[in-house]
Amino acid sequence: MAAPTPSRRATDRAALRRGRFLGGQLVPVTVTMFLVALGALVGWRLFGVSSSSDGTPSWSPDGRRIVFTSLRNGQADVFVMNVDGTAREAITETQSDEGAPAFAPDGQRVAFDSDRDGNFEIYIMAANGGDVRRVTQHPGRDLSPSWSHDGKRIAFLSDRDSPQGLDVYTMNTDGSGVERITPGGNARGVPQFSPDDRWLAVTVGDEVQIFENTTRTLHRLMFTPENGSDPTWSADSRELAFSRTTNGGIDLFTMRADGTDQKRLVSMPAGNVRDQRWSPNGAEMLFALSPGRTGDRTRPRPVKGGAIYLLELSTGKLTRLSR
Repeated sequence: MAAPTPSRRATDRAALRRGRFLGGQLVPVTVTMFLVALGALVGWRLFGVSSSSDGTPSWSPDGRRIVFTSLRNGQADVFVMNVDGTAREAITETQSDEGAPAFAPDGQRVAFDSDRDGNFEIYIMAANGGDVRRVTQHPGRDLSPSWSHDGKRIAFLSDRDSPQGLDVYTMNTDGSGVERITPGGNARGVPQFSPDDRWLAVTVGDEVQIFENTTRTLHRLMFTPENGSDPTWSADSRELAFSRTTNGGIDLFTMRADGTDQKRLVSMPAGNVRDQRWSPNGAEMLFALSPGRTGDRTRPRPVKGGAIYLLELSTGKLTRLSR
């Protein structure tokens, strides 16, 4: 994939001013942004920031359940709930710090990170919290797992080879076959496989990059003064949503998979958007709204006051799921 040039980005910005494709129709940008901004404003005024401190949501493969991390019980535990926010239950209850949960493609297992054994490692458990199995065995920190869509590989972050910071790695689901993807110790967030498993989207510093699994090459999608983090793939692997720091805070943007046609999707009246995840059917998006980014930026985790929202992409309707 060729890197987008400045002239191509200018062309895409001109096209953006003319209109955008949303919900199967070409809709003027001003109308679309009005709907999204109105939905965001109403959602914020009705619900505000949650006292439950939830974050890092992830979809089940059938789009019916959400796994996430919450501080509501005093420490970071993994919870599941229905997509409408009902039937919420904890599936880990320890005194450890646990986070970045992700459903396996079979919907029967959840990968997560935890320091329950004294050091951050990757674990897999049944979707009901049982049958917990430790996957990584390394003195370095292993964090933020995500599954390939064929269920054969897990991507994660680790500082095992970079004392100065974290890099992206992949491994088999039993912990074997570890491969380092990014150099430099400057990765963060949660790496995300594209639905066709051809690409792995990663955050390196303040840039979104994608790793092509067939050619084993990294492609940079962000160019100064652009910035981006927390990439998530559309259902057809053609687009990415990501967070960007703007003058007003951290907003939600989308772009094509080659980095072009970047446009703002959501700007909340207060708080920062993070940890976005596109739904399996492509019609909705989960994200966490937090009062600010606090703590270790290399490890996604809920922050005090964080809340999980569901965005309906065709209308801009926002629903707060955290209660």
